[in-house]
Amino acid sequence: MAEITAGSTVRSRSVGDMAIVYAGDYLNKLSGERIERECRRQLEAGCRALVINFRETELVNSIGISILLGVIDAAESTGAQLIFSDVNQQTVQLFEMLGLTRHVALARDEQEALATLREFASVPGAAGH
Repeated sequence: MAEITAGSTVRSRSVGDMAIVYAGDYLNKLSGERIERECRRQLEAGCRALVINFRETELVNSIGISILLGVIDAAESTGAQLIFSDVNQQTVQLFEMLGLTRHVALARDEQEALATLREFASVPGAAGH
């Protein structure tokens, strides 16, 4: 049911038509591009929902934010749901201040994100972001 893919420091796991992408400890240009590439790969493979897990992420710089906006745009353009999980309080405040939380939901942890996505998928007529 779940498969794990390891790309240069970006891990991902598929659960049905959902994918979890694990961000590293520092979201900058290099790691952000790897995350974006993996998210786009998952979307192109037919993924209908993405979770980006920030459990190990301690810092996000401005280029990392810019790349996350690209991921949000890619998910919206394919009609896929996107949730950020396991985000530390400092990063939550940054995401709120910069307006990312208007475009993406936050979940306490990966399990809550998956449960939310499953619940959304079971709602008749629910589609898009």
